[in-house]
Amino acid sequence: MSKTPERKAGPLLPMAAGCIAGGIEATSVWPMEFIKTQLQLGGKSGKLPYTGMISGLTYTVRTTGFLSLYRGLAPTLLGSMPKAGIRFGLNSVIKDNLRDKDGKLTIAKNFVAGLGAGICEAIIIVAPVETVKTKCIETNMPFIKGFKHIVANEGLGGVYQGAAATAMKQGSNQGLRFMWFNEYKRIVTDDGQKPMTPLLGLFGGMTAGCFSTLGNNPFDVVKTRMQGTQASQYASTLDCFKQIISKEGAAALYAGLVPRLGRVVPGQGIIFMSFESIQDHLSTFSAFQ
Repeated sequence: MSKTPERKAGPLLPMAAGCIAGGIEATSVWPMEFIKTQLQLGGKSGKLPYTGMISGLTYTVRTTGFLSLYRGLAPTLLGSMPKAGIRFGLNSVIKDNLRDKDGKLTIAKNFVAGLGAGICEAIIIVAPVETVKTKCIETNMPFIKGFKHIVANEGLGGVYQGAAATAMKQGSNQGLRFMWFNEYKRIVTDDGQKPMTPLLGLFGGMTAGCFSTLGNNPFDVVKTRMQGTQASQYASTLDCFKQIISKEGAAALYAGLVPRLGRVVPGQGIIFMSFESIQDHLSTFSAFQ
């Protein structure tokens, strides 16, 4: 007996589940993101008193206290919930429009759906939030003070600094992640015939996070540089790529890879596991049916 084609669902359910999962994920792994950003901004110049994830965490807690690891979380947390909602909601909509007559999706179509969702979330949420976050961390300022500093010195346009690099990073990120996770989910659930358990969701998200990080870390490094306080030294995103390679070597494009893996791998495990579980729970409510 042939399988019934998958029914198209509206974006409300995945958007709501994504919002909740995004908040959980961002709070859980923020210290890793904090150290990763510090290493990408100052690790190569030798300005930092630490060179890795563990030493960075230890030094920060010892010198400025545990709560300082959460500096810059406010703008990210405020953006994480709608960001994840947009990501999962749009991914669902794009996938539904790319399905063939049997309701199937190829690996390439899953990548395109994730790419489109990633670019949209970058333009709407990620670019301004990440810019404020990066500058708050680099200048050691709290969110409100940092935001006012950016607007006073650079205007509102300064909040969208590095938007092109952010779109490249976020688009490739989500394209690779959704491509990997949806193919993984298809295999482990036997095309939807078996349930996706939380443990399977956690493992699938972690492997998707590892795959995407290894694939697009250069975009993340360039994005961070383009959003930092020294971004004026780069004429464009492409110029930033060229200067990093010519002055620091290609290896510099993988600066912060280990702490980023430490942040992204568990983070994606948490968000995909949470999303699948929350979506299943919310689907029982009439508002999402």
